[in-house]
Amino acid sequence: MKYLSFVRSSEKYREAQPPPALQEAMGKLIEKFTKEGALVDTGGLARSNEGFRMRLANGKLTTTDGPFAESKEVIGGWAILKANSKAEILRLTTEFMELHRKHWPEFEGECEVRPIQFQAQE
Repeated sequence: MKYLSFVRSSEKYREAQPPPALQEAMGKLIEKFTKEGALVDTGGLARSNEGFRMRLANGKLTTTDGPFAESKEVIGGWAILKANSKAEILRLTTEFMELHRKHWPEFEGECEVRPIQFQAQE
C-alpha cells in the first residue's frame, strides 16, 4: 500500500535552515528507504508566503495569499511511501522523526501519515 506522509510544523522552522547534521542524516535515510523500495517520491515545500489557499464555501471560491498568519502550523514537506503493514509504515515514520529528535532537538512538529486510497492511472 502507498501512504502520503507530510510534516506539519510552525512556519518559524521553514525560515531556519535545518542543521547540517540533520540534512546529512536525511540524505542517508532517503538512500536507505529508496534501496528498501519504501520511498516512492519526496519533496519539501517553499514557505507559505509563496503560496495561496483557495476555499469553497457557500458556493463561492475565495483565494488567500500566504503567509497564513492564522495558522499555527503549515506543511513543510511530504513523501509517498510504500509499506506492507501499519507496523512497517510506523517503523519508517519513527526512523524519520527520530532523525529530527536527534539532530534538531528544538524542532517541534508532527508527521501525519495517511493511506492513499485512489490514484490516477499511470
